[in-house]
Amino acid sequence: MQTEVVIVGAGPSGLATAACLNVLAIPYVVLEKDTCSASMWKLRTYDRLQLHLAKRFCELPHMPIPRNAPTFLHKTQFIQYLDAYVERFNINPVYSTDVQLASYDEASKTWRVMARNALTDQVEEYRSRFLVVASGENCDGFIPDLPGLQSFSGEILHSSSYKSGRPYTNKSVLVVGSGNSGMEIAYDLAEHEARTSIVINSPIHVVTKEMICMAMVMLGCLPASVVDALVVLLAKFKYGDLSKYGIVRPSLGPMRLKAVTGRSSVIDVGTVEKIKTGEIKVVKGITNIRENEVEFADGKSYQFDAIVFATGFRTNPRKWLQDADSFLGEEGYPREKFPNHWKGRNDLYFVGFARSGLAGCSTDAQNVADDIARKRTAAYFSQR
Repeated sequence: MQTEVVIVGAGPSGLATAACLNVLAIPYVVLEKDTCSASMWKLRTYDRLQLHLAKRFCELPHMPIPRNAPTFLHKTQFIQYLDAYVERFNINPVYSTDVQLASYDEASKTWRVMARNALTDQVEEYRSRFLVVASGENCDGFIPDLPGLQSFSGEILHSSSYKSGRPYTNKSVLVVGSGNSGMEIAYDLAEHEARTSIVINSPIHVVTKEMICMAMVMLGCLPASVVDALVVLLAKFKYGDLSKYGIVRPSLGPMRLKAVTGRSSVIDVGTVEKIKTGEIKVVKGITNIRENEVEFADGKSYQFDAIVFATGFRTNPRKWLQDADSFLGEEGYPREKFPNHWKGRNDLYFVGFARSGLAGCSTDAQNVADDIARKRTAAYFSQR
């Protein structure tokens, strides 16, 4: 199939790019390995998930979230918004189509994309001048290779497979990872009366969603250092000294930390209170696992029925993008740094790799569509 633009991925990044191209009347095709759009949101998120950012920071280009929607959407409401977005812009991804290889042909100045159709088990070829990698940051769930993990006799799952704490009532569950997913899953488990422990190794900022909303608004008119100082002051007032509970604050402020490392603050949903009351136990550093017994850095050990790994994701373009090393760093993110991360060589683009959430996806998509439009216009007039 010959088209102007191939977009890999039908998550928010791919949908935003498709909508922006649609508005500019630029032909494209979206390839999606799963059976639906926004598959991460629909198939691999836990039941209680709510957007941690206010809706104004989660809108995709050219279609605001309805005014009567709550400030912080539940995942079902955001999925409804995404489905309405697909319908409005008449986006028709090619589903069950997994990209195997994308290579650039210097002779024809086009991208050659080979993708396997899971329904027919046939490899299909797509040709385009432009290639947009929109598979996003959260592709493949990552589980670290801990000593003795293979010997664990209980259940092992990644956070992307976790739905609810209901099956774990009265069971001992260890959550590994203290980002937003890990902290919220720990809360959900405790709410369902599981005996819950969580591994917290790295320093984290713990804030409320209102604090982060305020901070993002203030960044439009105040330096990040001032905003950080205010957020840290409010967090101290709200939570007190959490170090005695095993939670240490980073040296960088929350906004600066996000900009430099991509690490987000933890939006507290009630986890801190359960840690303070002892409903959730904080543990440090797994040193070894023997069947259902897990040993920790302080020499203590506990038995668990299940381990939930909220240890993040890995990007996947390295698996199929030819000459990936020239475009991507070791962690699978573009070598070009913000704000030029979205643009590669040979009419290659990246959307959703800025580590700046849905707002970053939207900005990337608009930048990519505008750049493609400029190049097409320049090519048109050069031929006249």
